Amino acid sequence: MDALVPSATCHSDIVVELSNVWKVYHQIQRAGRLRDIIRGLLHPQVRRVEALRGISLTIQRGEIVAYAGPNGAGKSTTIKLLTGLLAPDAGRIRVLGMDPIRDRIPYVQRIGVVFGQRTELWWDHSVAASFEWKRVVWDIPSERYHRTLGFLREILGLDDFYQTLARELSLGQRMRAELGLALLHEPELLFLDEPTIGLDVLAKRQILGFIQQLNRERRVTVVVTSHDMDDLERLAGRIVLIHRGSIAFDGDFARLRRALGDRRHLLIETITDHPPLLEGAVWLHSQNGRHEYVFDAAAVSIAALLDQAAAQTRILDVETHRVPIDDVIAALYQRWQTPPSRSIDATRAFPEQERADPLA
Repeated sequence: MDALVPSATCHSDIVVELSNVWKVYHQIQRAGRLRDIIRGLLHPQVRRVEALRGISLTIQRGEIVAYAGPNGAGKSTTIKLLTGLLAPDAGRIRVLGMDPIRDRIPYVQRIGVVFGQRTELWWDHSVAASFEWKRVVWDIPSERYHRTLGFLREILGLDDFYQTLARELSLGQRMRAELGLALLHEPELLFLDEPTIGLDVLAKRQILGFIQQLNRERRVTVVVTSHDMDDLERLAGRIVLIHRGSIAFDGDFARLRRALGDRRHLLIETITDHPPLLEGAVWLHSQNGRHEYVFDAAAVSIAALLDQAAAQTRILDVETHRVPIDDVIAALYQRWQTPPSRSIDATRAFPEQERADPLA
């Protein structure tokens, strides 16, 4: 596992640095029966949960980094540590050269945070009122405020609902307003937790495009978490996967696909309803002479599979495409969470099952 985690960046401009960070929660266990409840009050049972187990991570200025993992892996704990909402139990955290806890006031003035399921907007006030409130409370200089506001209103399309009450906004409008509010003080580092949750395709495209433009034009560093891996692959140049409090992978999406096998779907249309037998590919299903397979392009070429099919029947049409990253990651998460004795069908999930799994 550790072999897949690259060494720290070779550049000196480090924005985020976590060194051997631990975070442990202690949860009091409650029983359901009255007798056990009374016993628990006198002698409570405490469960130790190691949310983070000595993780180390560096992020360069100007990067967009996807931070992902299954539920309970430690994503939210990491974001809370980086935003100064929690303190680590051990290890060292430095962000923008500061300690998020000890240097809290100057620190929060240089970061922006957006939580997809929470809001900073004043619910019964207009978007404009929330923006003006932040200008006053954060003491943003007037010239800087109006310059940034003009940029945000244009690029995020805020004018259509700028005078609308926050409670009357659509989800897509609210997320655009949340992003604008988080960026009003021109932060150098932006933390996004599920920024596209519940959005339709067009709203997602607008949000992701804005984040990319912000990163490209203003070099804002972005750390984003999401369960939508397709969004993350389109947005981020680098993905960090966390599993049970430890970093399981750190690299780009192409490298992640290679590590798990370059899974692809192959659809062959033939003159017969019987599917050709293809060595190196797993048959999924057939209908009306159209046969679908999944294979590892790193282990077998498309040409070799087509040669096998052509030797058995006449081919009318061929389609191939990469398996969606959501499916790749879902199979990985399932593998992580399934006991060895009840393992998933490795042949169907990963056709290259004979090869050692680098992320196991």
